[in-house]
Amino acid sequence: MDAPTALGMVGLGVMGRNLAHNAADREYRVAAFDPWPEARRRFAEAPDDPSARRIALCDDYPGLTAALPTPRVVMIMVKAGAPVDAAIGALSPLLEPGDTLIDGGNSHFRDTMRRERALADLGLSFIGLGVSGGAFGARFGPSLMAGGTARAYVKAGPILEAIAAEHGGAPCCALLGRDGAGHFVKTVHNGIEYGIMQMLAEAYVLLRDLGGLDHAALAATFRDWNRGPLASFLVEAAADVLETPDDLAEGPLVEAIRDTAGHKGTGQWSSEAALDLGVAAPTLTGAVFARYLAALRDERLAAAPLLTGPPIAPVAEPAALAADLQAALAAAVPVAYAQGLAAVAAAGQRYGWAIDPGRVAAVWRAGCIIRAALLDDVIDAFAADPQLPNLLRAPWYADRFRRHQAGWRRAVAAAVTAGVPVPGLGSALAYADTYRTPRLWANMIQAQRDRFGAHGFERLDRPGTFHARWRRSEP
Repeated sequence: MDAPTALGMVGLGVMGRNLAHNAADREYRVAAFDPWPEARRRFAEAPDDPSARRIALCDDYPGLTAALPTPRVVMIMVKAGAPVDAAIGALSPLLEPGDTLIDGGNSHFRDTMRRERALADLGLSFIGLGVSGGAFGARFGPSLMAGGTARAYVKAGPILEAIAAEHGGAPCCALLGRDGAGHFVKTVHNGIEYGIMQMLAEAYVLLRDLGGLDHAALAATFRDWNRGPLASFLVEAAADVLETPDDLAEGPLVEAIRDTAGHKGTGQWSSEAALDLGVAAPTLTGAVFARYLAALRDERLAAAPLLTGPPIAPVAEPAALAADLQAALAAAVPVAYAQGLAAVAAAGQRYGWAIDPGRVAAVWRAGCIIRAALLDDVIDAFAADPQLPNLLRAPWYADRFRRHQAGWRRAVAAAVTAGVPVPGLGSALAYADTYRTPRLWANMIQAQRDRFGAHGFERLDRPGTFHARWRRSEP
């Protein structure tokens, strides 16, 4: 049957193509176009799909807009940056006031804010849409993080909620705030993803090198973790990786992969945003820096014989190490969410988005890369206290920290003693310890700043700003 409305899709790469088929599966009629002729040819020659009969392939932008009923809803799925502006520039003269454009790529939130203002002047609505879930999610149900006006969402929301993943019968899609809110939340999502992936990778290396586990045992360990509080897509994915044999040589595939990790910029954007907002996100930022260091493989190989460390030898009790790492991840993974949600809250205040962290967590419960069982606890925490300043203050996390901190500390200590770098697990522990410490070392830092720069300091016993007559060593 025909749907009461239709969707235009610009961009027929993996994500755009799969989202088009996803919408067609939901009985929506889709008009599709890609400015690259080769992409249109590949789409036309793709194996037949039952949903394809509801997708009309168009030859140009005028054909696309002419194929859509008004008010039109058009989604742009092209590479972030100039290609998005080019698509908007080609579409906007063909659209009418009341039509809605959606940018579903990994755009920077500031670009989204700029584009929304420009299109509003033309009477066009604009939604910056964060899309998570990869190719599979795009085809069968992604997590969708929308930013825009309520008016824009009224028009586009039914389509977006129809194609989104579901959790408990509710769509994992929501309007999170105006203009750049959706793309900002997606950026933070990716920063959290970086942090969790780094910590899981560290656990794998520690179990392999200190625990002496073979890959069958490693996979079994991650499978076991995925049945408890650590249940998540990323733990499941790690187990799948560890079980996959190399089809070109003997042994597990993961050991044949060059130990340099790529990135597409969103992790860096999340770190830059945290710094700009004055939010501490050392685990998310450390994960980005860890990839930068990993990329220096040739330098690392040259440095290895010069900077010799302690010998790495298997521990006497691998099972105890595995238990400690399970405890470490149980306490450390929520820290990544805490840092990301703190950045989201700070951005909401600065830009007037009024983002509800509980709603953000609800959107992440299915379809996205960081979906995890613990998100139910995150939602409950913000439902109980909407003004919760930090997830680490939630009672459930305080209990988890008490129960797991000993194992977390042992795991990090074992890594440091053996000379195995753990920037993820280590920075998360330092963050938690810093956050729980009543009196820190910043008084010494502030005293030194006043000593050499006359920056002033505050006192514990009286209000105001003070300067001291420091005893100087210079003549």
